[in-house]
Amino acid sequence: MGARLFRAGEFSIMNESIVNPGLGTFIFVLGGLAGAVFYLPLKREKNWAWESYWMFYAIFALVVSPLLLAFVKCQNVLDVLKHAPSGELWYCYLCGAAWGFGGLTWGLMIRYLGVGLGLAIGCGICSAAGTLVPKIITGKFGELLQPGAGITSLVGVLVSIVGIVLVGLAGMSKEGELPEEAKKKAVAEYNFKKGILVAVFSGFASAGLGFGLQGGKTLESLALQGGTAVAWKGMPVLVVCLLGGFTVNALWCLFLNVKNKTLGDYARKDAPIIPNIFWAMCAGVLWVCQFVAFKTGEPRMGDQGYVGWAVLMASSIMFSGVLGLLLGEWKGTSAKTRGLLTAGLVVLLGSSVVAGYSGKLGQQQSSNAPAPVVEKAAK
Repeated sequence: MGARLFRAGEFSIMNESIVNPGLGTFIFVLGGLAGAVFYLPLKREKNWAWESYWMFYAIFALVVSPLLLAFVKCQNVLDVLKHAPSGELWYCYLCGAAWGFGGLTWGLMIRYLGVGLGLAIGCGICSAAGTLVPKIITGKFGELLQPGAGITSLVGVLVSIVGIVLVGLAGMSKEGELPEEAKKKAVAEYNFKKGILVAVFSGFASAGLGFGLQGGKTLESLALQGGTAVAWKGMPVLVVCLLGGFTVNALWCLFLNVKNKTLGDYARKDAPIIPNIFWAMCAGVLWVCQFVAFKTGEPRMGDQGYVGWAVLMASSIMFSGVLGLLLGEWKGTSAKTRGLLTAGLVVLLGSSVVAGYSGKLGQQQSSNAPAPVVEKAAK
């Protein structure tokens, strides 16, 4: 009993010392940057079909990288996975699998709605659902309406959604300025009804990863009991969630390999196999960094850790927009379109500032709260 109380007290001290909302928000933003640029190495793939290099990307992003990081930062990861409740393991795994299905239908959403409208609706739903639904499921939504940190974090989430919508409107405006032939090519199968149905499914399913990453509390507790640092307690959760995502992605890639007769890609003599694997590895490592950032930034936000999902999504879209500008993707568009894009990027940046401020308020409220009464252990 005394040992348990000591561990609880030790955790409390560690938890207080690591809370730093400014640093937490910065980590989330860095994660968004990784999510925005991860695809660049895949542009260097040669003579492989999409499903072939995506398979190696998925292996490095969803299995190898999280496992290696977990073994380095959480030495008792195998014991954690062994002793964790099976229900929680399945929950995290299936949430990751749901994200896998969401990602696969993301392209279908873009096909029916176009990049601009699809981005606005899909990312808006994913951001809001991944942040707010866990609070609703756990019956803690009322915390978001409390004065101070609660309402401020909710405002931050809503501001991020506004920014996402503005970027989406900029994309729609850009599409509207394309020549008729290019426009038909861009959204040849435009169908608003089908697109909305797919967008709702894809947005909520993609948010499944957010549900899973916030749903492994027992896994995190077991990691802490084994001596894992607070900042890295979420690594076992990340491993389980991404394994679910890998299952869906790997099966889909194998299906396409068979369907498209591209299984021979892995041994093609005219393909640079080693470089292709290397670029897939680079993309995978970059991609997983965004969710490593999410789980390591979460403890630094204190009770406002749930805003990390909205900050991560907003930052990823913000950096994607900036990257598009640097690559000349918005060249030749009107002042109106560029104005909408700029406004969206500024609002997304502002949402990160609001999220960081909500964490600061939460830290102040926690420090001003009366200390809990702890019953002394019997000798």
